[in-house]
Amino acid sequence: MKILDRYIVIKYLSTFFIMLFLFMPIGILIDISEKIDKFKEFDVPLNEIFNYYIDFLWYFGNTLYPLFVFLSVVWFTSKIANNSEIIAILSSGISFNRYLRPFMIASSIIAFIAFYSGMFIVPEKNKSYNEFSYKYLKKGKKSRTTSKIYKQINENDFVYVSNYNPTRELAYDFSYEHFIDNELKYKISARNIRWVKEDSIYRLMDYFKRSFVGEDQFIESKKVLDTIFPFKINELSSLNYMAETQNFFELNEFIKQEKKSGSPLINNHLLVRHKRWSLPLSTFILTLLAVSSSSFKRRGGMGLNLAFGIIMAFTFVFFDKFFSVMVVKSGLSPFLGAWIPNFIFLTLAIYFLKYAKK
Repeated sequence: MKILDRYIVIKYLSTFFIMLFLFMPIGILIDISEKIDKFKEFDVPLNEIFNYYIDFLWYFGNTLYPLFVFLSVVWFTSKIANNSEIIAILSSGISFNRYLRPFMIASSIIAFIAFYSGMFIVPEKNKSYNEFSYKYLKKGKKSRTTSKIYKQINENDFVYVSNYNPTRELAYDFSYEHFIDNELKYKISARNIRWVKEDSIYRLMDYFKRSFVGEDQFIESKKVLDTIFPFKINELSSLNYMAETQNFFELNEFIKQEKKSGSPLINNHLLVRHKRWSLPLSTFILTLLAVSSSSFKRRGGMGLNLAFGIIMAFTFVFFDKFFSVMVVKSGLSPFLGAWIPNFIFLTLAIYFLKYAKK
């Protein structure tokens, strides 16, 4: 790595991390000001609040780091452009593509950190972050679907319940159907089903089973029946934020099972997986756009570049949130919801790059 490369890489990374660590306390203070009434209302212990904000840092950083990438590159690139350093670099015979190389090296470092933390560290932090939120900040809001649940357990077995109480591990109007070669072999129904943790069994009330053998039918009924089934009671309804708490390998397996079971939240889960890939890659796109648009002196000086950077950075975050909501609310493809912001900003980056090379 040459002196020029080291200079730009160090400038890039130091500006990014300084900006990230400067904004983190501001984010915490804003969040505290919004939620302090909730903390008082529910007498939240100080140690839980402290742990919540440790998790918040990871959540906040993982969500908004593309904004800090863009702003940090615009800041230090505008600064060295204002000092005529870039003019000197390009006048020495170095091409604009060669000038971009150290920016891409630094982007690779940040993208790798973002990718690894997004796949393995942030999901673990999200568990306690979301649990705290639903326990103290979102009381009354459902963290999962609890009514009219229909799930495919495996290739042959289907379960339906009209209502599920996750706290009591109890479900009502239980129905279990077993098929072989698309032919119903038996159907079990019960007024309710409850998981008995001490005995590791299910207890069915008003149990009724109808079996089909050829043209014959056999009926069995009991007031109470203790039995086992090939599913866990909490699999009846996954937490809305379950995908956010799974690491790379767990998430792939979880989505596979959710697809088989016909989960209504499958688009949410797929969106989470796509964004774990799209956000790290956005680092390169935003860097390219920031360098291309900020490498030359302007009459407005650094202020004009910074204003442009702030507008573009928040526009990216807005698009990211907007299309995510579109996936959840209007059935937009999770792939498009995660990647459209990157496609839009890549187009802008290519346009500004062509302009910069001229």
